Amino acid sequence: MDQSLIVFAEAAEARSFSRAAEKLHMTQPAVSQHVRSLEERLKTKLLERNNKSVSLTKAGEIALHYAKEIASSYRKLDEKLEELLHYAGGPIAVGASYTFGEYVLPLSLARLNEAYPNIRPSVVIGNTAEIADRVRGRELDVGIVEGEEIGPGLDVEKLAEDEMVVATGARHPLAKLERVGPALLAAETWLVREPGSGTRAAADKLFARLSLRPARLMEMGSTQSIKETVEAGLGVTLQSRWALRKELGLGFLKVLDIEGLPFRRSFHVLTREGDLRTRAIEAFLDVLREASSAMLSPDREA
Repeated sequence: MDQSLIVFAEAAEARSFSRAAEKLHMTQPAVSQHVRSLEERLKTKLLERNNKSVSLTKAGEIALHYAKEIASSYRKLDEKLEELLHYAGGPIAVGASYTFGEYVLPLSLARLNEAYPNIRPSVVIGNTAEIADRVRGRELDVGIVEGEEIGPGLDVEKLAEDEMVVATGARHPLAKLERVGPALLAAETWLVREPGSGTRAAADKLFARLSLRPARLMEMGSTQSIKETVEAGLGVTLQSRWALRKELGLGFLKVLDIEGLPFRRSFHVLTREGDLRTRAIEAFLDVLREASSAMLSPDREA
């Protein structure tokens, strides 16, 4: 806030240059100089002086009114910046693609609640393209996705790597083979996610790498429905090992031994390019990095 405006407001409120000088820890001539400087700038007289006190002119009353409004705005600015930079609390909108949101994010949310109970995250689950668009459109503060085609306007930070495997039901004929070749894979029904999903992009990448043209693709809108269908004995699927950990542990699904697999893909954190991050967002990202690193470490067993 302009120093001359501060001094003028103090002198006007105190009705005295000497009392204003005492409160502001200034000399009386310095107070007079500041008021004179403001009057010259505004090209009007603000205070009437006499030997004992000062009084406001009509212009001075208007100037004092706005000086108080400006001072109030500065206080609010300080409060908001303090909240932005130092207070880890309040709502944050988080979006995650299906694999991360359903199988990795829950641990991060639990740890966030322990460390920062005043942060109130709301979570949206969608495919990679949807989450990226919603972060870009300011509907979400942070996105976590596994896709690579993110598009412009976003800062992209690699978070962790995930291992992708091909699995089938434990009673499927392929589950009995030591190694499965491209011809058998091509003859199978592949359970895949919809276009725009990071898991679907990984499957398309696998098909290109192995020169596969599957006889049949069956699209489903959730990883859970794909797992249930494969477990029931229909076809094969490419999924995150982390997403399959319970079914593999219980023996309901089996990972197929395929040359060139498993392969790794990356999870990414998305934020809007150029945005200032609040302390709450920074705290969430710190917890997210720590929890994801622990869960998705290559040395950790699924």
